[in-house]
Amino acid sequence: MAFLRLVVFGFVALGVIYLSISLYSRSVRREKLEKAYDENPVEGITREAYVEQGVAAYNKSFRPKLIGLVFVVPPIVVAAIVYIINN
Repeated sequence: MAFLRLVVFGFVALGVIYLSISLYSRSVRREKLEKAYDENPVEGITREAYVEQGVAAYNKSFRPKLIGLVFVVPPIVVAAIVYIINN
C-alpha cells in the first residue's frame, strides 16, 4: 500500500513539475518572439500573428518533448537506487 501511495503522489508531483516547466518554457519562448518582432518587425504580419506562428512552431519542436522526460528520468533513478540498495 505504501508503494502505491508513493507512485500516485510521485506522479502527481511530477505532473505539477511538468506543468510548471512547460508553462515557464512557453512563456520564455513567447517573450523571445515578442522581442524579436519588436526589434525587427515583419511587414505584412501583425505582432500577434507572428508570435502565434512562433509558438505553433515551438510546440512542434523537440524541446517540449524533452520536457516530457520529467515523467521518465526520476522513476528510473528511484528504481535504480532501490535496486542498488537492495543488492
